Amino acid sequence: MKILVTGAAGFIGYHLTHQLLSNGHEVVGLDNINGYYDVKLKFSRLQQLGISQIDATPFNIICTGKQFGPRFKFIRMHLEDREKLPKLFRKQDFDVVCNLAAQAGVRFSIENPEPYIDSNVVGFLNLLECCRNFKIKHLIYASSSSVYGLNDKIPFSIKQNVDQPISLYAATKKTNELLAHSYSHLYNIPTTGLRFFTVYGAWGRPDMALFLFTEAMAENKPIKVFNEGKMERDFTFIDDIIDGVLKVIEKGITHRTKKDLYRIYNLGNGTPVALIDFIKTIAKHLNVKPQMQLLPLQQGDMKKTWADVSELKKEYDYQPNTSIEKGIKNFVDWYLSYHKK
Repeated sequence: MKILVTGAAGFIGYHLTHQLLSNGHEVVGLDNINGYYDVKLKFSRLQQLGISQIDATPFNIICTGKQFGPRFKFIRMHLEDREKLPKLFRKQDFDVVCNLAAQAGVRFSIENPEPYIDSNVVGFLNLLECCRNFKIKHLIYASSSSVYGLNDKIPFSIKQNVDQPISLYAATKKTNELLAHSYSHLYNIPTTGLRFFTVYGAWGRPDMALFLFTEAMAENKPIKVFNEGKMERDFTFIDDIIDGVLKVIEKGITHRTKKDLYRIYNLGNGTPVALIDFIKTIAKHLNVKPQMQLLPLQQGDMKKTWADVSELKKEYDYQPNTSIEKGIKNFVDWYLSYHKK
């Protein structure tokens, strides 16, 4: 298939692009490479895909000619660009679109709301319009466990009401789901929303807990532990996330009826881990003793997440199998190697 992956320079987008290409698909990667975190990490991910010299040619297709040859192309572009995005769709003739592009970060959204509306809402609407006008066979998009907000029934199920988000980021992800439902209903566009649960692993984002904790501990600095560590997360290793997304892309919607074009799934590990145990495991693999600064719960944070992944298991044979022990070791090994360069 020919697949558009937006957010291809991001954490999940990079891993998905690499695996799609390894499976023989043709991929166009799109990313605006914004400065929310150090762009050097984004460029390093792209270099792993054979891309170099990004800055010199923004908004032009770049073919790598390396590693994956002409099967991989990259374009630096904003989803909010109403002129260039349709031109890209017209020229490339995609079969499937996987939208992983978004302004990320729960806490950042509280102080900086505008980028979230621009990228996550306006950009997503533009993408839906392109899917409608260019007859895309399947749109897969990233939602988030944060949409569960004030829900207190555990584990979180896709059958629960999600009308109580506690951050603007979560509200934009819920908006994506509503927009997708409208377009599936009005224009018969198959859409699949994947609610990701705390993804971690090599090449991860520097603003995520695992990266922040590892960085601080490696430098013998104290770490900030919110809600005094009384939190649990359904940490999901990147390989398990990619396995789930791939299954949805490659199996597609062959098992769905015409009345069932809009679907939402949880994509998590299905096993919550106490934050304190998470920290202890990082410290073990760094061979250090963690120095913890215990702080109150931050605005917008959820105390516990836990995914009910039964629907994805039933329909796509999704089987997450990476333990926290193995996943954290993988990340720490990558982190130490990456920072030796």
